[in-house]
Amino acid sequence: MKITPVILCGGSGTRLWPLSRMQYPKQYLNLVGENSLFQETILRLNGLKNLSHPIIICNIEHRFLVAEQCKKINVKNPTILLEPIGKNTAPAIVASALQSIKSFDDSVLLVLSADHLIKDIDKFHSAINIANKQAQDGKLVTFGIIPTDANTNFGYIKSSNDKNDGSFRVEEFVEKPDLATAKTYLKQGNYLWNSGMFMFKASVLIDELTKYSSSIVKAVGLSFKNATKDLGFIHLEKLAFDSSPSDSIDYALMEKSNNVYVVPLDAQWNDVGSWSAIHGMGKKDKNGNVIDGDVITLETSNTYVKSDQHMVVTIGVDNLVIVDTPDATLIASKEKVKEVKQVVGQLQQKERTEGKIHRKVYRPWGWYDSIDKGERFQVKRISVNPGASLSLQKHYYRAEHWIVVKGTAKVTKGDKIEFLSENQSTYIPIGTVHRLENTGKHPLELIEVQSGSYLGEDDIERFEDYYGR
Repeated sequence: MKITPVILCGGSGTRLWPLSRMQYPKQYLNLVGENSLFQETILRLNGLKNLSHPIIICNIEHRFLVAEQCKKINVKNPTILLEPIGKNTAPAIVASALQSIKSFDDSVLLVLSADHLIKDIDKFHSAINIANKQAQDGKLVTFGIIPTDANTNFGYIKSSNDKNDGSFRVEEFVEKPDLATAKTYLKQGNYLWNSGMFMFKASVLIDELTKYSSSIVKAVGLSFKNATKDLGFIHLEKLAFDSSPSDSIDYALMEKSNNVYVVPLDAQWNDVGSWSAIHGMGKKDKNGNVIDGDVITLETSNTYVKSDQHMVVTIGVDNLVIVDTPDATLIASKEKVKEVKQVVGQLQQKERTEGKIHRKVYRPWGWYDSIDKGERFQVKRISVNPGASLSLQKHYYRAEHWIVVKGTAKVTKGDKIEFLSENQSTYIPIGTVHRLENTGKHPLELIEVQSGSYLGEDDIERFEDYYGR
């Protein structure tokens, strides 16, 4: 039987992390290596047998970013389900199970979160193979992390002492404990951290959830039935999906069923919940600092410093998290860094753009990066994928100047067509119907300078669009 990876990327429930990455949560960032956490989640499955193409479920705003990151690691034919609204893990997993049943009749789902780190891949694969046998026998299986300390940041799983081919029956799921309780769990030895990773047959999941949380199955089933497909993405229907209870799979099913087993996992796992966690996992210098980017430190200790763009200099500081990106700069004590979500709430209440959109925005044709903005002008860096095209469009309030930096651009301007190579430019007057295309085999990069009385993204009238917008 096939194993179908289900990658949960999170919707509105995903922690906004950090302040400078409001639109794109942590799973899409390159935090500990060349690949993002999302990409690593897929890549660490290489070598498993009977693996089918992944099902990825994400927020609609992240769809082009997900597709681009899949392309970069040569993941072909992923199924990308789009949540119209974040509804926790149970509805997302139900939608994935229905997709699996439709595509494969039935398969074993391997449900993974896109924001975990796992270093010992061999042990991880061994645990998956154990869980797969149990799942094929009709059991609901979760993975429990063998604790290394009395951690109060995780929920716990109490397992029985009866071993069943490498797995144990689950006796109880426990919420995050206080420190004293966590210490007793550690001494008892049969309590594991709840990893939030699962394996079960798609059909078994649906049958079990129908017993315990039928309203979720009903709502998501209707949403899936009325889903639409666009540009290869599957859009779950919003009205029915919104009617589903917003429950975790633990609450909706695992805590209620008597058919749940746990496979212990000791694979150097970490749920990357904060910048403090990244500091804890990173390679430290002699003063306990973890440095990423163009950083100079003096009399600095126990600090995490990440710079995406500017040089960052620290002098005489201790126990801080400093993250500098093109969007914003975050400076916080390690103990308080999770409180950034309160700042995000303030930004959203004040309707600040930083709380809604990331500076670099992905589109089906490529991406643009707003590198400067002032009164009556805006400057963007634009990258158009090979063979891709923007819509045939016009603007009512702004003119545009295009300067080609790399590649060759095919430009439609009114009833004329021109080709621009590197260091050449063109001018698009207000109200002119125009289109930008990359007919070459390499990315097209250009600088766009907008000028006018209104520079919002909604100042656009499309006449032809390959992407159905």
